[in-house]
Amino acid sequence: MVRLRAGAGWGQGMAGAQSEVLTPADLVELIAAVAKGDETAFDRLYAPTRAKLYGVVLRILRRTDLADEVMQDAYLRIWRSAGEFDPGRATPITWMVAIARNRALDVVRKKGEASLEEEPQAAETPSEEPTPLARHEMTDQLRRLLACLGDLEEERRRLVLLAYYSGWSREQLAEKFETPVNTVKTWLRRSLLQIRECLGS
Repeated sequence: MVRLRAGAGWGQGMAGAQSEVLTPADLVELIAAVAKGDETAFDRLYAPTRAKLYGVVLRILRRTDLADEVMQDAYLRIWRSAGEFDPGRATPITWMVAIARNRALDVVRKKGEASLEEEPQAAETPSEEPTPLARHEMTDQLRRLLACLGDLEEERRRLVLLAYYSGWSREQLAEKFETPVNTVKTWLRRSLLQIRECLGS
């Protein structure tokens, strides 16, 4: 059985160790090895990706205790479903982020936890654009979420996806949309209120 470290370590390197710098091709090979039950490959996959996943999860949940639980569950799901990964449909990090993000959204739905604006930003490199989710794995809740996203103005929808799916910081969004950071926060807050109202209807 795989063993994971929880708590503050999700967003940091292991004490006394540095994560490998892995290419997408390296991650594909590691996921293939994980699918065969290789725990060493899982450790190598986990170390350089956990900060990225934790940043996405924490932005959604805003509570470290819930984020820790989601991270445990997400990596167990990655371990169990590695054989289902298809590099022709998504990059490794996109696939892993989707698993963690979907689990965090499930928690939001079940516990009514708010995501959002005041959590400190985790250090991470954003994707250039949001990548489509793996549609064949969509839950009914996720379909509803995407339908609600579709009700947003195009610019607001893109802003939300870049912030909460691709992990862009408020400062990066402000630069991209040529808008003050406080305005970006207001747009995000209003967009998320609209999404929540839509999901609750």
